Amino acid sequence: MTIEDDELIKDFIVESQEHLSDVESQLLTLESQQDGIDIALVNKVFRAVHSIKGAAGFLGFEVLESLAHRGEEVLNRLRNNEMRPTNLVVNTLLKATDRLKGLLDSLETSNEQDVTEHIVALERLLNPDSGPDSGPDSGIVEIPDDESIEEATLETVPERVCDSAAQRKPTESISSVIHDAAIVSAVDSTIRVDVSLLDTLMTRVGELVLARNQIMQFTGELGNTDLLRTTQRLNLITTELQEGVMKTRMQPIGNVWSKFPRLVRDLAAICGKEVRIEMEGKATELDKTIIEAIKDPLTHLVRNTVDHGIEKPEVRRSTGKPVEGCLTLRAFHEGGQVIIDISDDGAGLNLERIKTKAIEKGLISQEQVARMQEQEIAQLIFLPGFSTAEKVSNVSGRGVGMDVVKTNIEKIGGSVDLQTRPGHGTTVKIKIPLTLAIIPALIVSCAGNRFAIPQVNLLELVRLEGEQTTKSIEWIQGAPVYRLRGRLLPLVYLRNVLKTNVASETPQDVINIVILRADDRQFGLVVDRINDTEEIVVKPLSKQLKGVAVYSGTTIMGDGKVALILDVLGLAYASQVISKMRDGALVDPNGRAKDADGEPQTLIILGTGTSRRLALPISQVARLEKISKEAIEYADHQEVVQYRGKILPLIRLASFLGLESNDTSEDDLLNVVVYNENERSFGLVIDKIIDIVETSLQLNHPSAREGLLGSVVIHDRVTDLVDLPAVIRMIDCPSLSQLTSLV
Repeated sequence: MTIEDDELIKDFIVESQEHLSDVESQLLTLESQQDGIDIALVNKVFRAVHSIKGAAGFLGFEVLESLAHRGEEVLNRLRNNEMRPTNLVVNTLLKATDRLKGLLDSLETSNEQDVTEHIVALERLLNPDSGPDSGPDSGIVEIPDDESIEEATLETVPERVCDSAAQRKPTESISSVIHDAAIVSAVDSTIRVDVSLLDTLMTRVGELVLARNQIMQFTGELGNTDLLRTTQRLNLITTELQEGVMKTRMQPIGNVWSKFPRLVRDLAAICGKEVRIEMEGKATELDKTIIEAIKDPLTHLVRNTVDHGIEKPEVRRSTGKPVEGCLTLRAFHEGGQVIIDISDDGAGLNLERIKTKAIEKGLISQEQVARMQEQEIAQLIFLPGFSTAEKVSNVSGRGVGMDVVKTNIEKIGGSVDLQTRPGHGTTVKIKIPLTLAIIPALIVSCAGNRFAIPQVNLLELVRLEGEQTTKSIEWIQGAPVYRLRGRLLPLVYLRNVLKTNVASETPQDVINIVILRADDRQFGLVVDRINDTEEIVVKPLSKQLKGVAVYSGTTIMGDGKVALILDVLGLAYASQVISKMRDGALVDPNGRAKDADGEPQTLIILGTGTSRRLALPISQVARLEKISKEAIEYADHQEVVQYRGKILPLIRLASFLGLESNDTSEDDLLNVVVYNENERSFGLVIDKIIDIVETSLQLNHPSAREGLLGSVVIHDRVTDLVDLPAVIRMIDCPSLSQLTSLV
């Protein structure tokens, strides 16, 4: 076989695979058309199979040709209104299509393979009276009289096949080839490029970006205006080239989704369910490497939804739902990332069953489960080895999958979040970057080294100076927090994570905080210096650093030195920020307030006496302070302190509510919660701050005592919920009003 023949066969395989990639989705669309089929769509499928048949016969692949020929005959019946696209017809055509794909994958031995089973099945559709499959499915579809039926067109074979049609016998007339010229011209406007060539080109562009960064840095130091103009031109050209090359690697996510309608259809049949799939945003583009990385995670999520999420028809009917469940895929761009939502209208997660299974499998202890919120319990499905299936099947039950989904998504810098409503369904939200090759990043310095933080994780920058460095940083259970617009954010000192003793690059009265987002949670990273933002080329970590969780890669800076890229999620785990937040120890991640539907609310837990616990909504707390007892003064028999240039009345909460107090403040300091109401401020003196938790409030025991709303169980402890507005009303005497009017 000559080199020309090899190229010819290669072109045939590529073009045939392109044809078949669309055939599957088109057949499923035809199956769903109950009121009359789209003849134009039937003709598209017919032309695709016809093209494969003609080229296969021309190249001598007889088995492939014979199978395609039988499929073509069935499709011809469909387009002539002699057959309906029933479930049986579409099933048979889909199986034949799968077999055609298999023959293409093993083209060298295709003539030696047996396709009798598929040909017989197609023959039964063509001659329903000759076999056991005859029946009403062979009826004729009624089509409106004005419906135009497109005539069949000749197969589109590779150009070199047509050129050499004289060493061989052509399968169709020249006039038919000319008739298809319009179809061929669409193909002529594009060319195929090997993926490895694109990867090489992308690597070279990455190196060019690094060189550009170095030249720009040196140019700024030299101050030569002519060189500066040339460098600016180089910068523009490099940027445009980079954008152009990036576009060549971008692919629509619909390329991945195209196989899901067939997958959902087949799984629903296996599981005895009725499920339809809806897809929004199929044109959303991602880098090819990202597309490849998310194929398996998305496939597993779709399988899991059909198997576990959506109920069987009889169950849905009994709960008043439509018997047909709906699986929705949605993709869109947001904040430099791609968001993919996989949602269903099924039963939602059975949280009690998840808890039981997790404990049975030894994945978590009874004590840990008892302290978890509902959202945290739902996240247990991502633990390795977790499964609620009673038995192993070809669909699920082996305890692998969801943990791999989370791991694979996080490997590419993405995150996975899950929301569920019992009886209403589940939504899995995936956030992934657009590309992994060249990314915008914030460059920071700490302990004499530079680090890059991907901008997709960056929310904002905060700089504290002077007395703000001491007044703005608060401490809860020995952990530093910063109040940002009423929300307490945990702080992570990068030099502590790095365990370095190198002196800080910034003055003692300056703190630089980078507000980051990790796994839908926020925290502040304290660094020595914030430098600049620039595009960086991501390089893999060396073997020595691959085991360090806080780094995701390296990059070369403009001066030729290497900077490490911080893994924000790994940093959050290493510093226990995420675990603390998930345990409710520090922060309300979404700033949500409690409402009547049981939405989570963040509470501050206070201790009084030896065992009494009180709770306040964190939204009512302005600040947490420690005030010296020596600073207490009196005004009209009321304890007050001078606070930020004003007078702050003090209310000893335990004494006011008639509770036992056990003040054990160290260093002669009082724990004070500052509360604001109607432009007035009050200081609530409490014994100690125990915790900050996120929970749903369900009053188990309403209180008759004024100043208390009732009792709730938080982390297995009975806790009294304080009604602060009522407390203020009870003590709001004229003298106190006069004092607070000065605050």
